[in-house]
Amino acid sequence: MWEYVFWGAGAAAVTTLVAVVIFANITPGEKTIEHRIERLYGADSPDFRRVLSVLLGPDLTEGNHVRLLRNGDEIFPAMLEAIRSARQSICFETFIYWSGEIGREFAQALSERARAGVPVQVLLDWLGSQRIDKDVLSRMRDAGVQVELYHRPRLMQLRRFNNRTHRKLLVVDGRIGFTGGVGVADHWRGHAQDEAHWRDSHFRAEGPVVAQFQAVFLDNWIKATGTVLHGERYFPPLSAAGPLPAQMFSSSPSGGSASMHLMYLLAIVAASRSIQLQSAYFVPDRLAVQALIDAARRGVAVQVLVPGRRTDAEVVRRASRALWGRLLAAGIEIAEYQPTMFHCKVLVVDELLVSVGSTNFDNRSFRLNDEANLNVIDAGFAREMVETFRQDWQRARPVTLHAWKHRPLWQRLPERAAALLRQQL
Repeated sequence: MWEYVFWGAGAAAVTTLVAVVIFANITPGEKTIEHRIERLYGADSPDFRRVLSVLLGPDLTEGNHVRLLRNGDEIFPAMLEAIRSARQSICFETFIYWSGEIGREFAQALSERARAGVPVQVLLDWLGSQRIDKDVLSRMRDAGVQVELYHRPRLMQLRRFNNRTHRKLLVVDGRIGFTGGVGVADHWRGHAQDEAHWRDSHFRAEGPVVAQFQAVFLDNWIKATGTVLHGERYFPPLSAAGPLPAQMFSSSPSGGSASMHLMYLLAIVAASRSIQLQSAYFVPDRLAVQALIDAARRGVAVQVLVPGRRTDAEVVRRASRALWGRLLAAGIEIAEYQPTMFHCKVLVVDELLVSVGSTNFDNRSFRLNDEANLNVIDAGFAREMVETFRQDWQRARPVTLHAWKHRPLWQRLPERAAALLRQQL
């Protein structure tokens, strides 16, 4: 009989623990933005640039070069080339690091540099890296790579379990920075040629903004290790590398969870002519929906490009589709990418402001995860991103308001149910 008593007590304890974890992670902490933001200026106004620097920070820096990299065939060789050329330091933070061919290639390159005496710091999200082989981790550590797992579950820190680092950052010698949408996994390889190879964008930066990349990495490295990385090895003097004003912007529940949400809302409110939004996971909250509708009503052409049926998160797609009615009714165009999973995260406003990085257009990115975006204000760079958007749009299927209203009941019911979970998506 006692074995049943002990089993029952154990089950009750586990149930209680699960309930505590869920409660700790769904209850709000600090207050978030609750009211519509007033439109006071356009994206081309000096006031908008000042707000990006002063209200959100850090400052927009001049003299940067940023290069768009499309899909794994361009992204991974550029990252690996930078790693193999490192002489002073390598700092790498990512959400997903899985085993596979590209995972082994990165591990080999990082290990070779560590054996050559280059300090290599790698910060992997504990949850996102669950599918990495333990021997890959062991080989990197044996070579001298300092690998840390972000927010590994601990009994006394249950609230932070739902706070993951979703940032994608690589900084080499404090001089070259990468950010964007890709993790380290084989489905990012190739050139989006079939369903097994995803469509994504990543960005290579040089110039003074790279110091901000490094500072964002250091933010989480300190949280994970308590160690401060500093000195010329990590923060060398940086000269101008190009003409672009740029800013590396970050957010975290432990340091202003509403910051990324606010940045997106301010950018949408400042739009005067056009908004192109590429989002792998598009589940806008009430304020974001209203901001997009208000933009459309004042004559802004708003286009939103999202994944189609080829997605890695069907519940997110269903929750997203449940919210499209008001957007479509306001004249906002929405299209679903068809060939493969669409994982890009890009916002372009008035063919001037470009924001790229790890942030999805959902509550998880805006309030729960650690995120990082590179903001660039430049018409030439924005035109390149708009052209890329148009190329992707040509491979997407537009959704009409008529089609959305008349979708069958077997689609509508699961979508409404999924939308109930949007605070966690």
